Amino acid sequence: MKEVSKIGADYEAVIGIETHVQLSTLTKAFCSCPYSYGAQPNTCICPVCMGLPGALPVLNSKVIECAVKLALALNCRLSFSSKFDRKQYFYPDLPKGYQISQFDIPIATGGSIDLDLPLEFGGGHRRFGITRIHMEEDAGKLMHSGNGSYSQVFVFLVDLNRAGVPLLEIVSEPDMRTGIEASEYAAELQRVVRYLGVSNGNMQEGSLRCDVNVSVRPIGQAEFGTKVEIKNLNSFSAINRAIDFEISRQVNLHSQGQQDSIVQETRLWEEGAQKTVTMRKKEGLADYRYFPEPDLPEVVLTKAYMDSVGKSLPELPEAKRRRYEEMGLSMQDVLFLANDIAVADFFDATIQKGADVKLAANWIMGDIAAYLKNEKLSINDIKLVPHELAELIASIKSGTISGKIGKEWVGGALGSVSYSRLLGKTMQITDLVDIEKMVDKVIAENPKQLEQYRSGKTKLQGYFAGQVTN
Repeated sequence: MKEVSKIGADYEAVIGIETHVQLSTLTKAFCSCPYSYGAQPNTCICPVCMGLPGALPVLNSKVIECAVKLALALNCRLSFSSKFDRKQYFYPDLPKGYQISQFDIPIATGGSIDLDLPLEFGGGHRRFGITRIHMEEDAGKLMHSGNGSYSQVFVFLVDLNRAGVPLLEIVSEPDMRTGIEASEYAAELQRVVRYLGVSNGNMQEGSLRCDVNVSVRPIGQAEFGTKVEIKNLNSFSAINRAIDFEISRQVNLHSQGQQDSIVQETRLWEEGAQKTVTMRKKEGLADYRYFPEPDLPEVVLTKAYMDSVGKSLPELPEAKRRRYEEMGLSMQDVLFLANDIAVADFFDATIQKGADVKLAANWIMGDIAAYLKNEKLSINDIKLVPHELAELIASIKSGTISGKIGKEWVGGALGSVSYSRLLGKTMQITDLVDIEKMVDKVIAENPKQLEQYRSGKTKLQGYFAGQVTN
């Protein structure tokens, strides 16, 4: 199949994404059941989320708060009055026979999201439109017995733990043209929901799920081609690869005069085969027979409530990136530091203690990031705190200690050795030659530990630092 880059001269892709974000509320959307990912099947259920006769839904107010936060963060227009609707379809994991969603009057419409493409993909700033955000509930989950593929299994088990879990669906405008743009859009949306604290955004847990709509058209044609929906995309790289495959598939059909064989359907991305395959014919809106949910009142928002929620918003990824740029950091540094809110907070706290901006970025992106990656930890898990890193940077910059000693300090402080103990012991020796002799002596006396460290046991940094302070 031709490379996408080789066929782009005659055709362009039109891509939109529907993203479902599972909210981190304590209870479900319309009942008081808790939800815990990985809980034993059917242990987080009640008559409401099981769809038993006579059980009535009661809206969780936290769902509204999360929706308003995300809408404001994505520059959307909030509806002062919105309503819920029943989306009717039959599937074993949908116990009521309908899903409570929002149809013609969603809680928010018309927004945008800004992002910076990574340098390895050409860099540059992008803005993509948001069509709407609406609230809805999740369905349950089907699990199959045995080890066969999806098409070979005939016995399914139903777990309703997830039924009724609150979701926000974010529908983008069809503004993306490449798989990279689409995957970076999804990654930026993940950053936004994590910054806001409305969701953990973990794709592997299903907390952020993306369905991609792809069509192609000849360059210069205004009308859209027939769109195909792609599901089963559980990573950003899968989004990129699935879209590139689907673009190639559709362009090849166009170039062979077989564009009529492109039908509106849902296709699955098969990771092993690296291709999309037909799952089912795509339903139209009429198939769902939407009508207003009679058991729930309208959702009414006041200007005062919107303003109150707006004041609680943190600095968002786009604003943080622009601030870091103004500090003189490179785009590579900016993208790394702003990617994770915990890392960004650690960096901000370090420079607030007077640390040199570039040196603080280098330490966090270098030794600290390597330690976190190797140990599979978050920056919140380490013992080193921002003011200690700021002190270390100041000591190296003033010449009180060398960079080599600084690395030993960080190695110990990241592990189990008290930073203050390291600092107090080493600061008693001001001659850099003496300090380095001490370090060399410890290394020479511990060849076995040195070999283990070189083999990847980086926690031994703490052991070496402890030997220096003994």
